[in-house]
Amino acid sequence: MNKIIIYTDGGSRGNPGPSALGVYFKDLNKKYSQHLGKVTNNEAEYQAIVFALKKSKQLIGKKKSDKSHIEIRSDSQLIVNQLSGEFKLKEKGLWKYFIEIWNLKQEFEKVDFVYIPREENKVADRLVNEELDKAGASKLF
Repeated sequence: MNKIIIYTDGGSRGNPGPSALGVYFKDLNKKYSQHLGKVTNNEAEYQAIVFALKKSKQLIGKKKSDKSHIEIRSDSQLIVNQLSGEFKLKEKGLWKYFIEIWNLKQEFEKVDFVYIPREENKVADRLVNEELDKAGASKLF
């Protein structure tokens, strides 16, 4: 089984506010970012995971994906616990992402969601901030 470790982050400047996602495939040394428009921080975190799973399938191909173990690492303890079934998902606006992630998970042999401290997620976090800076989103302090 092929294991792929992916660091994801989503962030918004304001809640909701200008938002972006950052995704880093550590073993493949591939980095992606995308501006998301005006969404909440939690929506940005979920969209980063959706992006990561879709991009995984694209990078490794359909034939290899069903034999792959995907490990999504995120510094959002809430999102990791929701996707792992530890916490209930109460925000109705996030259900569409939860269902999309659930469906995408079926394409792989195994998908794990792992909480990591923010210090271990610097690359994905930097990608989010660079994307927001590029889009001209003002920094909030």
